[in-house]
Amino acid sequence: MTARPVPALELFDIHTHVGRLLHDRPGNEPSDLIATLDRHRIARAAVMAVEDPEELDFYVTTEEVLAACARHPDRLIPFCAVDPRRRYPERFDPRPIIAEYAARGCRGFGEVLAGVPIDHPGLQAIYSACGENHLPVLFHSDHLICSDEPGAPRLERMLRTYPDTTFIGHATRFWAEISADATADQFHITSSPIGRVAPGGATDRLLAEYPNLYGDVSGGSGHNALTRDPSFGVDFLCRHQDKLLFGSDALHPGQDLPIADLLRTCELDDAAREKIAHGNAERILGM
Repeated sequence: MTARPVPALELFDIHTHVGRLLHDRPGNEPSDLIATLDRHRIARAAVMAVEDPEELDFYVTTEEVLAACARHPDRLIPFCAVDPRRRYPERFDPRPIIAEYAARGCRGFGEVLAGVPIDHPGLQAIYSACGENHLPVLFHSDHLICSDEPGAPRLERMLRTYPDTTFIGHATRFWAEISADATADQFHITSSPIGRVAPGGATDRLLAEYPNLYGDVSGGSGHNALTRDPSFGVDFLCRHQDKLLFGSDALHPGQDLPIADLLRTCELDDAAREKIAHGNAERILGM
């Protein structure tokens, strides 16, 4: 992508973390996250709860996220989480829990990190409850978490089944399928596909066809999807300017956030840049 200087851009980060998540990295205290936001000139950020065991070493509960955000209410916005395997399957009802979290100020649900198919019955109960409470669902997808077949048929069924629920896709699988020739090995959490993007990928198609699907460009997977084929990346940002959300996936103190620099400097008109930088997030979060 050809770079150009951009003097100022308000950023709303749809995907950050607080707390200790990995045993071999320092925890991200709320003050550490604020320092990261300040360093990268990010105005506000949504903070994910982590209550699934698959990817990370430690939980950061919704209660911890609410407490952290209460310390910086002008900068941090809480998301809530519930593991879809909680209690006995026949007793699982997330509605009262999610309704309580929404009443206490949570503006979204995530990050979904459960090692189950994306159409798991427990997740479907969560999708329904989030639709009722107007909370967008930010899901991680890879070879294990929110799993699916190539072409994302299960995700597409969820988009059709829960049209009142806003879904925000993230991580290696979601972004590998920006290309029509994505293969199963590229869905692995460690994968970074290279080379030109083949038009017609499932992610590209679903973003165009379903008004309730959005894309979170955070992390290495989002950055890689937009830079592996620079001309395609700019076109993708332009075509889906109403459906993409800036995010960083900030996890630890001092983290570099190349996606912020990319969004500020890539060849994109100012209206599209503003939507992706903050406008779309503010709209779907009702802010």
